[in-house]
Parts: sequence; structure tokens; C-alpha cells
Amino acid sequence: MSTAEQLRCMELVEIVTEYLEGGLPPGQRARFEAHLAGCDGCTTYVEQIRRTIALCGSVDAGSLDPAARAALVQAFHGWAGE
Repeated sequence: MSTAEQLRCMELVEIVTEYLEGGLPPGQRARFEAHLAGCDGCTTYVEQIRRTIALCGSVDAGSLDPAARAALVQAFHGWAGE
């Protein structure tokens, strides 16, 4: 895999949820896993996220109090990709 095709740590962090939910296209999943094979820091990060999900479970958006949902939306407004 060429340097241009290699996934950077910051890119991995941005798509870790999609990876863990099985939502990455095959090519991107292969890049993700190739990066993990050579990066102990990211491997540790992914395992920490897995453990966090296992311990905390999941939150259904429909079960959130409207005020809590509004606070979360405000907190993360403009966060992705900016």
C-alpha cells in the first residue's frame, strides 16, 4: 500500500464508529485494518472504544429527553469535518 493510500491516525479516529458498526466499504475497511496492524496507539484506541461501548451500551435517540437531545445537538453542532 502506497503512502498516499495509507490511513492516518486522525482519519481512523473519525471513522472508528463506522468501522465498529460494520459500515465501512470494503476498501476503506482494508485501509483501516492495515493501519491497525502497524499502529499500536490506534489499536489501543479502538479497543478502548469497544470496551466503552460494551460497558455503556447504546442510547436510542427516541429515549432521550428533548432537553438532553437539544443539548447534545448544540454541543456537537458543526463538529464533524470542521
